[in-house]
Amino acid sequence: MFYWFLKNLVIGPFAFSVFRPWVRGRENVPEKGAVIYASNHLSFIDSVFLPIVVDRPISFLAKSDYFTGKGFVGAIVRWFFLAIHQLPIDRSGGKASEASLNSGLEHLAQGGQLGIYPEGTRSPDGRLYRGRTGVARMILEAGVPVIPVAMVDTEKVMPLGSKMPKVRRVGVVFGEPLDFSRFDGMEGDRFVLRSITDEIMYELSRLSGQEYVDVYASTVKRPRG
Repeated sequence: MFYWFLKNLVIGPFAFSVFRPWVRGRENVPEKGAVIYASNHLSFIDSVFLPIVVDRPISFLAKSDYFTGKGFVGAIVRWFFLAIHQLPIDRSGGKASEASLNSGLEHLAQGGQLGIYPEGTRSPDGRLYRGRTGVARMILEAGVPVIPVAMVDTEKVMPLGSKMPKVRRVGVVFGEPLDFSRFDGMEGDRFVLRSITDEIMYELSRLSGQEYVDVYASTVKRPRG
């Protein structure tokens, strides 16, 4: 109920009137059932604009830092992310990451919509970076449709490191569903997982027009000593 209130009476009307998002490929969005939206990631506000152009609620796997902040600001951020159906994901690896991915699978098993950023983090420079294979494993284990999504110009509204948004028009492009049923039962094969992930990234590059870089975005962001 509160999610509906935020989306339809607060965030949605404000975003549509100020930023005037345009949408292409809306016919590719399923009206019911579980689905994964695999999207590029240009800005913090990607997780705001994608849900408001889709009728049913979308949950995202968001980095766990958003749920562990201290003090008043930390509490507000945590409340907001829980209110908009974000699911915390631990990116430290091992059992922590495994548990985070399982929470996404549980959400899909209940018929929910799940948004995933295969790059794992926001692009540092507007280019599209190598995808993490966790999304491929989730796709095969869940056995649900995968819709590639290109966010367009969201980095111009809220660039990496900025605190306040700028008024710019943004776009959301939904591609045709990707079918990976030919790989059923092969979620343990790392070569298959890489193949699926690369296919998704190719489609995101095609939809968004971004230049593709075959390295992880987190590697580019990492300070050099």
